[in-house]
Amino acid sequence: MRRNISRLKAMIRLYETDLLKTDENIDIFDELLKEYSDTNIDYDKKFSDELYEGVKNNLSKIDKAIAISLDNYPLDRVSYVDRALLRIGTYELIYTDTPTPIIINEIVNLSKDYSEVNKLSSSKFNNGVLDKISKTYRDNGSK
Repeated sequence: MRRNISRLKAMIRLYETDLLKTDENIDIFDELLKEYSDTNIDYDKKFSDELYEGVKNNLSKIDKAIAISLDNYPLDRVSYVDRALLRIGTYELIYTDTPTPIIINEIVNLSKDYSEVNKLSSSKFNNGVLDKISKTYRDNGSK
């Protein structure tokens, strides 16, 4: 199963929820997403749902961990896409056993594909933030 697609689908749902400030219309959004999705793409829906629900249920702790790692840069100034990706990465670093390099690599790759505009370095930004978080919440960032 393709976990990178699972992370992408969770990112899209978190982006939508953050943008609308509610998850009331998420079912409608999911239906629209199905219309534009390749039905042959194999992904782990359970994992995608776990990421989305995990971030939602632990949002205040996740946002606090991100905010501390931003070094005097307010979280609300981070783009919606990067904020969703940082939240997924932070959730995984704090609450899962997925190896740190895999988490950071996946988030950096998604940043390159969906967040960078005119070669602005959001992938480097996200990499740095997640590296700081991994050093805080994991032993030497090697979990």
